[in-house]
Parts: sequence; structure tokens; C-alpha cells
Amino acid sequence: MEYRKIFDTIPDQFDKYRPRYSKALFDALIFYTKTGPGKKVLEIGPGTGQASEPIIKSGCDYNAIELGEHLYAKMIEKFGSYENFHIVNDDFITHDFKDEKYDLIYSAATIQWIPEEIAFSKTFELLKPGGTLAMLMTIGDYEKPNKELYDDIQKVYDEYFKPTIPYTHGDFKYENAVNYGFVDFERQIYFGQREMNADEFVKFSGTHCDHMVIPEPYKTKFFDGLRNAVLAHGDKVVFEDIYVMFLTKKPLE
Repeated sequence: MEYRKIFDTIPDQFDKYRPRYSKALFDALIFYTKTGPGKKVLEIGPGTGQASEPIIKSGCDYNAIELGEHLYAKMIEKFGSYENFHIVNDDFITHDFKDEKYDLIYSAATIQWIPEEIAFSKTFELLKPGGTLAMLMTIGDYEKPNKELYDDIQKVYDEYFKPTIPYTHGDFKYENAVNYGFVDFERQIYFGQREMNADEFVKFSGTHCDHMVIPEPYKTKFFDGLRNAVLAHGDKVVFEDIYVMFLTKKPLE
């Protein structure tokens, strides 16, 4: 199974345990793009809506395209009552948007699954002149606030983390947007914190694509090892989150 499709196998777990983004980030994005009534927005790969609700509630014409059929169904379950909510179940790479144009296109931990030349050239084409491409991601640091626990967890990784499919999408270069006609590239950062107990940490870890493809007998031993490590350190993991937002624009014609 392709990594970009694997999350569709765990829609409820994905919805409950994947991190959200900070209010300050959304406030900045909405202010920067003037998103609201009269603005047309496209979210690429919303998953189960970790970055959707603030944009939908802005009153814009919200549109999304989601590859996974179960994630798509979850989005409809959560947001289908909003009159300004629209979503299609299809692949952004091959979908024909016809003559649709958007004021804002954004993704949250999604665009890196798309080959760079398609990601940037297609979003550029779909944006109105002066429109914005926003790319969000989260960096979760649990080493700094839990150093001894972190070290014990790394021992579990060293012994049992043996995924069958290598993860190769971590080298996506967001700044390469400028090579496809985008201008005014910038990076903004925001901060937050999460706290989990052992069971929550295991469930959250189970939403990482490369953790989902650990074969047995390693998989059970891996997740048991994570749980036992957290329990041995007071049944608490603290994450210091960094929310990163890359912004870039299509020039005015």
C-alpha cells in the first residue's frame, strides 16, 4: 500500500490522535489571506479535518479534495452540515478541476506526498492571480521535556522499529515553490504543547505511516515497549510542538 493511502485504514484513530494546529497560526493565515465570505479556498488532503474547522468557520467557500474514502466520509460526518463545505473523493494529482480557481490553497502535512513538479505547478495553475499557497506542518519535540524517557524510547526504536516500507518523503523542499513562479516565500512558526499518557502515546504513535507497517513479531513488542517506557516514567509524555507555516503567492498579472 502507498503511504499516502495508509491513513485511510484508521480514520477514527487518525481523527482522535493526530495533532491540531494553534489558533494563532489560523488567525495569522486568515488575516494574511483575508479568508472569509467571498473567498474561495481549496484544502488538499484534509484527512479528518485537523486543519479544516477554522477555515470553514471563516465563512469562505471551502472546498477540499481527499484521496481516502474513509477519511472523506469522516469529513462529511464532521462538517457536512456547513453550507459552505464542499469535498470530493479523488486524487489531487489526477483530478480535473476544470476552470476552478482559488484565492487560497493550503495543505496540512499533505503536500509532501505529491511530487514536487505536480504539487507546485498544479497549485500555481489553480490559484487566482495574487492567491496564496499555504503549507503547514508540525514538529513534535518530546526529547527536551522528557530526556530520560526519550532515551528509553530510543532503545525501543533501536530494537524493534523495523518497518517494511522506508519513508522517503521527508526531503520535500517547500522553498522550491519559487522555482515554479511563486513569489514572496516566507516561513512562520508558532508553538504549542501536548500531554499524553502511555495509552494515548501508543495510539498516537500508531498513526505514523512507517509505524503502521512494522511486521510481527516486532510490531507488538515495539508498541508494548513504548507503553512500558512511558509507564515507567510517570505515565506522561510532554510534547513541545512547533507549528510551521510556509506562505507563498502567485504574482498579480
